[in-house]
Amino acid sequence: MNGQTRLSWTDVRDEIRARILSRTYAPGDKLPRDEDIAIELGCARTTVHRAMQDLSQIGLVERKRKGGTHVMTDPVTRATFDIPITRREVEQRGSKYGYQLISSTLDDTPMPVMARFGIHKPCQMLHVKALHLADNRPYIFEDRWVNTRSTPDILNVDLEVESANEWLVRNKPYSRVDVRFYAMNAQGESAKYLSTTAGTALLVIERTTWIGQDPITSVQAVAAPGYQLTALN
Repeated sequence: MNGQTRLSWTDVRDEIRARILSRTYAPGDKLPRDEDIAIELGCARTTVHRAMQDLSQIGLVERKRKGGTHVMTDPVTRATFDIPITRREVEQRGSKYGYQLISSTLDDTPMPVMARFGIHKPCQMLHVKALHLADNRPYIFEDRWVNTRSTPDILNVDLEVESANEWLVRNKPYSRVDVRFYAMNAQGESAKYLSTTAGTALLVIERTTWIGQDPITSVQAVAAPGYQLTALN
């Protein structure tokens, strides 16, 4: 990335982030010293320092005064919201976690999903439906769309074994997330998979993520009756 023009801190940030996303720097890896990156990229050390500060703030790297900079093992990208791993959420409540893949197909995006992503033409994405369980009872029904252009590696994941939720949190850091909370009445699939009667009030957590301008995933996580959302500061 050496060139004639002087790089800005955002240029350096984007280059390091690209290396993390491409697994040039894998989770847990120690990054080169700021001084070495500055020499490689032909910029000032202070420029690298500012870029690393931003990457630390969004949760991609961890910086320690004498320990250097490491790629986060479980990147949560704290832009505005920490996306939980549902398995951990269940286990932290003292329950036994279970998971069932309902379906995984390549489908054309419907209008509501296009609106969430801000795209104007239908395109094929991976459509995943799955059920998370706590103590063998329905916990969250997940209806998810994944953009395979920005996230092609998802096609190599055995979603029968590992949930898209957990794989994406661990492997696909994001730069932006939109989150909506709303209530809906159980009907159709939500009533069926959450084992509840039609008309029951359910909490929906809708999350959509991007990396730069590229959509990553949009999910409607419909929680079973009695679900409680807890935030700790």
